[in-house]
Amino acid sequence: MKNKIELDLKRVRDIKGNFFVPSYQRGYRWEKMDVMRLLEDIYKNGENKYCLQPIVVKKTNDERYELIDGQQRLTTLFIILKYMNHVSHGWIAKSIGFSLEYETRDSSAEFLEKIDLSRKGECIDFFYMCQAYETVANWFKSKEEDDGEDQNNVANNLYKYLCENVYIIWYEVPQAAVDDEKAKQESIDLFTRLNIGKIPLTSSELVKAMFLRGDQNENPDTPLRYERQLELALQWDNIERELHNDKLWYFLTNNDGKEYQTRIDLILDMVAENEESNREKYATFFFFDDLRNNPDKLKEKWATIHGDANLLGDRILRPLEVIWGLISQTFLIVKDWFENHELYHKVGYLIAASKNASKNTFKNASLNEIFKLSQSKTKSQFVQSIDNKIKESIALSNDKNYVDLTFEIANDYCKLKKLLLLFNVISVLKSGSETQWFPFDKLKSKKDGKPVWSLEHIHARESQGLVKEEEWKEWIRLHLPFIKAQQEKGTDRKELIERMEKAQEQVDQKAFKKIQEDALDALSEKGNKEFMHTISNLALLTTGDNAVLNNSTFQVKREEIIKLDKQGHFIPFCTRMAFFKYYTPSDKNQIYFWGKEDRNAYVDAINDILGDYLQTKIEH
Repeated sequence: MKNKIELDLKRVRDIKGNFFVPSYQRGYRWEKMDVMRLLEDIYKNGENKYCLQPIVVKKTNDERYELIDGQQRLTTLFIILKYMNHVSHGWIAKSIGFSLEYETRDSSAEFLEKIDLSRKGECIDFFYMCQAYETVANWFKSKEEDDGEDQNNVANNLYKYLCENVYIIWYEVPQAAVDDEKAKQESIDLFTRLNIGKIPLTSSELVKAMFLRGDQNENPDTPLRYERQLELALQWDNIERELHNDKLWYFLTNNDGKEYQTRIDLILDMVAENEESNREKYATFFFFDDLRNNPDKLKEKWATIHGDANLLGDRILRPLEVIWGLISQTFLIVKDWFENHELYHKVGYLIAASKNASKNTFKNASLNEIFKLSQSKTKSQFVQSIDNKIKESIALSNDKNYVDLTFEIANDYCKLKKLLLLFNVISVLKSGSETQWFPFDKLKSKKDGKPVWSLEHIHARESQGLVKEEEWKEWIRLHLPFIKAQQEKGTDRKELIERMEKAQEQVDQKAFKKIQEDALDALSEKGNKEFMHTISNLALLTTGDNAVLNNSTFQVKREEIIKLDKQGHFIPFCTRMAFFKYYTPSDKNQIYFWGKEDRNAYVDAINDILGDYLQTKIEH
């Protein structure tokens, strides 16, 4: 009895044996579209390599294969070959090296061997098998009628592609249990895991299985090899566990993890140079399988990370050891970035800044691109390359200045948000203490699937989105205490206070607009309003469905930030500094307005912190 996983890429022509479909599975149920899509994909792919999803099997005591997953694909391939045999007048039959049988449906196995369309209505299995056969026949006819290709030529081409270019991922699991009932339960459990909720085998599971399978050229009886496999499995699990630290995870990626079945996929994608945006299901596994079987490619890949490939020596004869070295070394490199105060902030910024940014607006740096930057460089050279990338990320074209950008234009909004993100990150880096680390995990947190933090006005003078009476009342309630505070300090606000108090009982839109206009005049610095949508009046703030707070004045927002700060909530470093007036010189400080002196001091602070990265200083 085999006690290890067998993992391989098999051409369709190399699929051999008798496949047994157990009773816990439903019968064949592929629809016309499924069959048509498979035919089109194979034919259009032509002589290029084409790989089907995994077929999961377990060898039984009578030398058959229990087909745990892949019944639909394998049955369809069998039906395609059967029709091609009909078109070719029998010459393909000998090349069909496998058969299918069913635990509770003996008649289905017999029918599949000799499909009789006149019996289509006898049972549900016959119906779908006939429908698939008819779909194959119609596809061949369409090639002849629509494309002018002779069916024999189509059959010859398709047969060639199936034999030479179409692969399946062969995943053979060991039978751990000796007892028949326990063995059956193992298969049912695996089938359930693969099919309930459609949880397929992932690239990382297949790569892990590749290590557990071992190298074919090694002695399978060597105890050390088995012990090494257990050691690698433990190291694999340790990496997976460490990546579940959200501080590390959100430093490395903007994805919340839901796109990955396992987080080690991120490291595997880095080695395979597979971008996160490329979710081709098994691309990463194919890459590692190719490395395992191609010593020249393995040497080349090893050299990109370690340098001279000649240093590999005879380790190249143990490809899985070399591949594991690539994976573990890649993880150690990014973990070193994470633990280095300077690299953590600079690399973390570049990854965070790449999220949702237009390629026409900024030159982004993905994790893979940053990893490539680090290769064959000293630490100081790598830091210099990172600094250059940061400069590129905030560079403006056509001699523009950040003071010219406005919150109201989408592209400008992205640029301003990115600049303020950098301002926050580098401010923490330069805070003088390595106990301060910018929390990328909190920055990237979401509420109801939406980002919590966005670019907002420090002081708002408009009422965008306030359309309901309860919103008008809430806006008045939030601003009334500050109008009363002015009254207590000797400014006559009695009439405005009376209107605001009365409006808390009932108010229409016209009355609210007048109250809001008067309150804003009272709570705003006198002078022009051109600064409203510029960098001097913008910060990273919490967002959400609270349109009232988003449209509030500086004083109201400041009170909310003080409340959140007291409760221990995350407030971006520079947002906190701005609302607590730490940038404003003490002799020009007043807590009620976000005035000209505050705005100038805020811009000066940005220029000072980001002086190494800005092309030109931001103007007042």
